[in-house]
Formats: sequence, structure tokens, C-alpha cells
Amino acid sequence: MAALQKPILDCRIESICQKGCRGVWDDIATLEHGDDLPETEDLNAGERAWVLAELKSIMSVYGARCRVD
Repeated sequence: MAALQKPILDCRIESICQKGCRGVWDDIATLEHGDDLPETEDLNAGERAWVLAELKSIMSVYGARCRVD
């Protein structure tokens, strides 16, 4: 990934994370299924994979469970 692209992708991740725990897990499932999110529809495959990996890394702190949002 180009260094100039990282801030843009970080903004996409922040936007996804604003959806809350359950929303992020739903978005992870969507990306894993091969579908796009509004935040990822203009990204290439490598960028989408990076976003997915980052989201999984962030959510690993919470495990598979969410508190009530």
C-alpha cells in the first residue's frame, strides 16, 4: 500500500468503527463474504483486504461478543 493511501484508509476504518461493535462485526462479515461496504466500494482488492485485516485486528480486543451498543 502506498504511504499516501494509508491516511485515506485509516479514515475509512474510523468511519466503519463509528457504527459500533455489532456494526463492525456485521461489516467484517460482509467483507469476508466478498461484498463491498459504502466505505470500500472504490477500493481495490488489496486495499479492501488491508481494511478487513485492520478491522479484525481492532475487534480482536473485544472477542466475539459485544456489550449492548
